[in-house]
Amino acid sequence: VQLVESGGGLVQPGGSLRLSCAASGFTFHDYHMSWVRLSPGKVPEWVSAISMHGEITYYAESMKGRFTISRDNVKNILYLQVNNLKPEDTAVYTCAAGSAYRRPLRNWNTPILEEYDYWGQGTLVTVSS
Repeated sequence: VQLVESGGGLVQPGGSLRLSCAASGFTFHDYHMSWVRLSPGKVPEWVSAISMHGEITYYAESMKGRFTISRDNVKNILYLQVNNLKPEDTAVYTCAAGSAYRRPLRNWNTPILEEYDYWGQGTLVTVSS
């Protein structure tokens, strides 16, 4: 099983990035997917979740309107479009897979990676001028 994130980098405030998470080794469309971020000196924060077929999405309140989660179940890739980035968005963004048979999507809003079935190593987003 592998979840490999990419797309992070250094961006100025107000900028945008598209993060990707390539999944392999498991049946991607059987899993709800989440993004979790860890900022320096802070506790992990759940960012967003998407249902296994992509028709339902949830966002943390502070990300609504700026972040968009999506998935491609043919390519087995999860995305997070992040716009209007702020310095406080600086974090390692990690994708995580939670079985749709264990919990409904609404219960996959956890920032604790160990609760998920699989997770990646993360991609660093740094927002700075």
